[in-house]
Amino acid sequence: MALTGFLLFTGPALSAELTYTPVNPSFGGNPLNSSHLISTANAQRTATASDANSSISGSSSSSSSSSTSADLFVRQLEGRLLSALASQVTEAIFGDNPQDSGTVTFGDTEISFNRGVDSITLSITDFTDGTVTNIEVPVLVSN
Repeated sequence: MALTGFLLFTGPALSAELTYTPVNPSFGGNPLNSSHLISTANAQRTATASDANSSISGSSSSSSSSSTSADLFVRQLEGRLLSALASQVTEAIFGDNPQDSGTVTFGDTEISFNRGVDSITLSITDFTDGTVTNIEVPVLVSN
């Protein structure tokens, strides 16, 4: 009896073809979604930017803008100097007159390299904390 009642109340099963519709209007989705997507992205960006700013300026929010600007300048200067150092090492390894081994010292950092048959081994030593980083770069062989 229960089976008969169940069969009477269930209708035939219908199916339809599944189609994908993108959410983002940039990819063909509904244009009414754009304001919601933009507000969500702005909320995430604001949270990320404030988190990054608080970690850059330290735990104190009363740091002056000149201190922050000075810190930014020092970081950019260090980046440029390290980039110049990387260019010197690259020139020594791959330049017009490549060397089989060598050492470049910059402040408390020493970079030594040795060219092997199939790779170049770089050893970066930071004398401030004694850490050594080894990098092995495969040599591209072209005929």
